[in-house]
This record gives sequence, C-alpha cells and structure tokens, in this order.
Amino acid sequence: MNLYLVGYRCTGKTSVGRLLAEALVWTFVDMDHELVAEAGIPIEDIVDSQGWKYFREREAQLLERLSQATKQVISTGGGVVTVPENIATMRGSGKVVWLHASPATIGARMEADRSTAGQRPPLHGNDSVVEIEEVLAERVPLYDEAMHLQVETDDLSLEEVAESIMRWLKTSHSI
Repeated sequence: MNLYLVGYRCTGKTSVGRLLAEALVWTFVDMDHELVAEAGIPIEDIVDSQGWKYFREREAQLLERLSQATKQVISTGGGVVTVPENIATMRGSGKVVWLHASPATIGARMEADRSTAGQRPPLHGNDSVVEIEEVLAERVPLYDEAMHLQVETDDLSLEEVAESIMRWLKTSHSI
C-alpha cells in the first residue's frame, strides 16, 4: 500500500508527506521533484517549452511507475487528479488523502512562499485568489472522487494534519 497526498498547491502535501513518511518509516516521494530531476529543468520551463498536456503525460507515467512499489508516502502535483487514469492508479495501489484549504489560505501561503514560484507555474496566467477559485471549482469534484479522507488544513499545523492522518490510518486498519 502507498499513501497519496492530493490537493491544490500550498496545502501541505510535501511537508506533511515528509512527516508521515518519517512516522510510518516509509519512503517519501515528491512527484514534482522527481519530474524536475528527470527533466533537468524546472516545471515552469517544462510547461513553457512543452505545454501542460506534455507535463500531465510525464506525470501520469511517473505515477504509474511509483504505484508499482509499496510503503511510500507520495506528494502528488496539484493537478494529478485531472487525468482520470491517475485516480484509478492511486486508488488501486493505496489510500488517497485530500489536503484541503480555502482559496484565501492557499493565496496567503503562496504569497509567503515566493521562492517556489518556478515549481508552481500559474495555470491561468496569474497567482490570484480568483485563479485559485477557478481551478478549485474544476478540481474539487476530482479530489472528492479520488480521496478516501479529506483533511481541512486551514487552521491546523503541519504536525496536526499528519497526526490526524495517522489516527485515520490506524483506525481504518490501513496500516
């Protein structure tokens, strides 16, 4: 079994994923970092030169490879759920946890973490709360379809989010 963390940018997938991997003594994988390592260029450059379709294809291929192993906590890209086969891959090889935050919280976190802008290229031309709301409107039904558990991260620390997921894993006999 693997544990997949899905959700919009800046909802804590990478930070919470590291905490969970440490607690579970599992391997941690950040899909965005893996894609950058494979391409040798930032995600923003991949998207600028090849487009989102190409990026999503590479992402799906990586997810398929990762799903063949077990005992991994996998931080996915925010749009991984936009490819229906990815949802089936994740659900077929593990549990999926949706880290949810409000558009205002996401916007504030993005503004506070400008150093990662290249890893999080704008989807519709800007990083505004309006863009966040638009993209979430498209993705919320997909996150809902994919997830086994949803965790609201707005008012929780990273540790509290991780603890909540660990409690769920233990009570649902997933680990």
